[in-house]
Amino acid sequence: MHATDLVWANSFKEALSQAQAEKKSLMVLITTKTCRWCRKLEAETLTDETVISRLNKDYISVHLTRGVDEYPHYLSAPGVPASYFLDRTGQPIIKRVMGYWNAEDYMSFLDDVDYKLGKKKY
Repeated sequence: MHATDLVWANSFKEALSQAQAEKKSLMVLITTKTCRWCRKLEAETLTDETVISRLNKDYISVHLTRGVDEYPHYLSAPGVPASYFLDRTGQPIIKRVMGYWNAEDYMSFLDDVDYKLGKKKY
């Protein structure tokens, strides 16, 4: 692993436990094996050093496959990719983020989370 790799938990349950222990929020990414927009998000946005740095610092991240991995029913992911930003109890902080977003736009969602948590002012 490089210093600039995104750190992923192995399961939702592990991510939730780790988030509680480290007092961090969760970023849950739900994809499918055949989704080209999922691959684009993974290859472009989630390899951006700024995005990686922010996620690794403030979040416990977990990458789940719809229909394969176990996760709470309220993370329904009607479309993929679906990014959820949850507090350490597993409750949504902002509405799910659907689809592919470039790094700059993805960072704006992280800013929205910070705003909702009172960490950032607009």
